[in-house]
Formats: sequence, structure tokens, C-alpha cells
Amino acid sequence: MIEVINLSKSFQNNKAVNNISFDIGENEIIGLLGPNGCGKTTTIAMILGLLKPTKGKILINKKNIENHRIELLHKMNFISPYIELPKKLTVKQNLIVYAKLYNVKKIDERIEYLSSTLRLDKIINSLTGELSSGQKNRVSVAKSLINNPSVLLLDEPTASLDPETGNFIRSFLEDYIKQKKISILLASHNMEEVKRLCTSVMMMKNGNIIDRGSCKALIEKHGRKNLEDTFLKLARNKDELE
Repeated sequence: MIEVINLSKSFQNNKAVNNISFDIGENEIIGLLGPNGCGKTTTIAMILGLLKPTKGKILINKKNIENHRIELLHKMNFISPYIELPKKLTVKQNLIVYAKLYNVKKIDERIEYLSSTLRLDKIINSLTGELSSGQKNRVSVAKSLINNPSVLLLDEPTASLDPETGNFIRSFLEDYIKQKKISILLASHNMEEVKRLCTSVMMMKNGNIIDRGSCKALIEKHGRKNLEDTFLKLARNKDELE
């Protein structure tokens, strides 16, 4: 599981993340919502060990990421639309490279499983740079699961996808979490996706977590019809803080 404790990150005089705390249990998907620039991606980067916190700590299965980074990263992975896989490698070559980076055993067996479940069979030998957005997304999901992670961080995993591909990815994640022991943090602007997938959500603004709870509870608390209207209220309200 993931435990984030009093986590802060400052860049010069800008506090990107301000003393946030939360935890994600096994087989939970927790949503992290907020407007652009609110601190979502910075939070994910700290959990991955890519950024050093200014204050606070992150525990993965009770171990501090700063002290056990190499060990813990072997059981973690992520998806981000801002990071592309090497374009001149085939899909299979990309998966082999990442499998070796994570010291995956039985690489061919793992790639065969992911290729089958993520509908990659017909493109497995295609150059990654020549794929459509939807195909690249499915390859990114395969890359994120190549090491059978116990912690998965998703930063806008279905951004810019057509409805059919987006629905396929969401259905895949729903099935996957039923089969595996995994904790997932989902940062998304797609409110229907969040409502469908997440056990609970955290609303973030200006580096702070300003509210949290189940989708239903937050909608009722703020007197709105849906999660999108709730998000808009919190994003616009300057005084709404925990």
C-alpha cells in the first residue's frame, strides 16, 4: 500500500505541494483531481522517487521510498501521456527493454500475456512511432504492467483517446484490479472515468487537498448534480479548504 505523510514540495518561492497526507490500500483505486498546475503530477513524481520532497515522507508497503528506492521501484510503474516510448523500436522490443530494466523473469511469457489481454497481437512487431494514439496508449499500459507492479500511478491514462479505446482501458483496469494485489493512484480530468473506477477521490487545489471522500458523498456534500459540477465548484471557490 501507499502512505503519503505530510508531503510538501517547493520550487524556490512556489509551494507546489503543501503538507498533504493520504493512503491507498491494496486493491484500491484512489482518484486525485484538480485543475492544471494544482500539484498532481508533482505528487506522482515524488511517489516515484523522481523528485525529492521538501518535507514529509512516502512509504510503500511500510518502507520509505528515499531509503529503499531501487528495491521499491521494481514493484512500481506508471503511465503518463507526456512520456513516449522509443519510436524506432517495435512494440515487442520496447517491452523487452523495460522487462529487462525491471529484471522480469520469463519475459516472453509476460509479453505474450499482455499482448493477448491488451489486443497487441497485430501490432507487436510494428514500430511504436507509427502507431495511432489508441494503439500507443495500449502499449503504454502494457509497459506499465510489464513488471506486475503492486503500485501503479496513472497520470491521465485515457487522455485524447476515442470513446471505444478509453472504455477498453477502463474495463481492462477494472478486471486487472480484481485479479492482482495492487494499489492505484489515478490523476484524471475525466469525471466519468473517476466515478467509474475510483473507491474515493481527493480534490486538490494550489498544492492542497481541499476535500476528499467517495464520489457520491462529495456530490451530496456540495449540493451538486454530478462530480463535474462538484469539481468546478471546488476549483473556483477560493475559500474552500480543509
